[in-house]
Amino acid sequence: MTINQKTPYGGIAISMEAIASVAGGAASECYGVVGLASKNSLRENINELLKKEDYIKGVYASESKKTGYEVDVYIIVAYGVKITEVVSEVQKKVKYVLEKTFQIPFNAVNVYVQDVKDTL
Repeated sequence: MTINQKTPYGGIAISMEAIASVAGGAASECYGVVGLASKNSLRENINELLKKEDYIKGVYASESKKTGYEVDVYIIVAYGVKITEVVSEVQKKVKYVLEKTFQIPFNAVNVYVQDVKDTL
């Protein structure tokens, strides 16, 4: 699925994968985030850190007719940090970066903590 926009110079098509990649990069830069996890890791019972090129596996972008554009981010947090603060910061940063980059309003950034890891 893509987001299509019209400009005076032509059309722009933005893939959900591009949105997921930018969101994953923004989330991974936040303090307390060890990395991104696959959204299927709970079912597979494997919580592996995703590499930069695999961020799309840890982020799901979608469009809802009722709520607009939404992003689900699956993260692994560091042991000893306040999880609510980390999640709040991830939500703020991902929303800001996506709206600034793509000039599209995002109505929801849902963050799922998949695991807590000791970073030492």
